[in-house]
Amino acid sequence: MTQQELGTLGEDKTAVFLQKNGHHILERNYRFKRYEVDIISKKDDIIHFTEVKTRQTGLIGSPALAVTITKQRQILQVASYFMQSRQIDLPARFNISAIVWNSFRVEMEWIEGAFGHEIG
Repeated sequence: MTQQELGTLGEDKTAVFLQKNGHHILERNYRFKRYEVDIISKKDDIIHFTEVKTRQTGLIGSPALAVTITKQRQILQVASYFMQSRQIDLPARFNISAIVWNSFRVEMEWIEGAFGHEIG
């Protein structure tokens, strides 16, 4: 399995999880300039920006560790553009879906409000 295929499986799993938990998916792989947010959803009048990190092993730590400060800033830029371009005046929350997916297990860690700050 390629890294791209693994990433798509993780995004699909996260989208199903979000929908089962009352989210309406607004966009997937939304781009602004050269940055991207994996999933944008809405639940209870909050816009959720979710970064999905999928790895085949958790031996070097949670895949969530790959969401660096630089990546967080990029997601914030995309979120700001998305909200302004669509004239959305709702709070926003930033989440991480960290998935370990291999032949032995599929395990998802959901971190809501992962960046520690919200906009709106």
